[in-house]
Amino acid sequence: MSDLARGWSRLRAWSASHGPELRLCVRSTTAAVLTLAAAQVLHLPIALWAVLTAVILTQISVGRSLKATIDYLVSTLGGAVYAGAIGALVPPDNQFAMFVGLAIALAPVLLAALNARFSAAPFTAVMVFFGPSITHTGPIAAAFERVIEVAVGCVVGLAISLVVLPARAHDLAVKAATEMLELMARSLPEPFIGFTQSLDRPTLASIQSRIGEAFAQLDKAALEAQHERMTRLRAEPDQAPLLRTLLRLRHDGIMIGRAAVAPLPGVFGARLGPWLARTSDTVADYLHASARALSTRQAPPPLDHVEAALDGYATEITALRQQGLTRQLPDDAVERIFAIGFALDQLHRHLCDLARCLAEFAPARSAAVAPAAASAGPVRP
Repeated sequence: MSDLARGWSRLRAWSASHGPELRLCVRSTTAAVLTLAAAQVLHLPIALWAVLTAVILTQISVGRSLKATIDYLVSTLGGAVYAGAIGALVPPDNQFAMFVGLAIALAPVLLAALNARFSAAPFTAVMVFFGPSITHTGPIAAAFERVIEVAVGCVVGLAISLVVLPARAHDLAVKAATEMLELMARSLPEPFIGFTQSLDRPTLASIQSRIGEAFAQLDKAALEAQHERMTRLRAEPDQAPLLRTLLRLRHDGIMIGRAAVAPLPGVFGARLGPWLARTSDTVADYLHASARALSTRQAPPPLDHVEAALDGYATEITALRQQGLTRQLPDDAVERIFAIGFALDQLHRHLCDLARCLAEFAPARSAAVAPAAASAGPVRP
């Protein structure tokens, strides 16, 4: 393969892995060019602020662009009205008046510090206060021009986000949920190892930290998707149940890791270890299959293998109790065994919840899966 062909292959691979970023670049460039054209048609005094607004508000998803547009427009309007009034009441006729007026005009800094939605208000106040010295107009006219410039940038930026290679926050949230499911599936065997051998606690803590970061990304994308649903830009399933279920599954993994602080003693490790290993494998496979089902909008996978492994564990722990072996254990070991049973019970419940969530994201023909998953009873080890 020639150097040119290898370079082209690497470029295509890089482009495929950075699709959202490249689409954002196209949208931002288009928004900047069209905003400049609109500013010239409308004869805006300073097209710079309109272009900057359009670029700033063209975000990586429609939901984020919408939220940024609303926040920026509201804070700009408030800052412009306030600074325009200050400029009219305290005209900067001399140096002392300029310092006093600027200090008073920057009062919106407090509002921006209390609520990040109004972060543009102090910037707008400064621009409006010094606007007359740039455009040679009055403070009220400077405030009006500032609002018009921002409004033009907001309208064009939001329109481009909706039309040019739109990236839906819903799709980004589904992708983040899929990645979190895959991460949990890869990480699940690690805590289960602790039931039969020594557990690497730093590695387990690192795994939980990565899962927490993945959930934070999902939570952020789901919030942006909520803004899209509120404006009815696109009818999509509510992602809140899926978000709650993934958070609970993460907590299940934490509980299992805490229960696996030391290997199970003697006969309990020998008889329960294989069933716990089988449970780990089947649940990991189910999470992998669930990630594929979510990404392709397919029906949830069956829980048969998971439930068979959990039933086997429940049968074995019942036999151990009937033989009176649990009475020979120290209190801390008994508490750990009951903690394992509780964690597996919760894990089963939340996997059933996951099946219902996946059915909501799948076509209507898979909706019948949800009642079936709801009827599945909890594991009772």
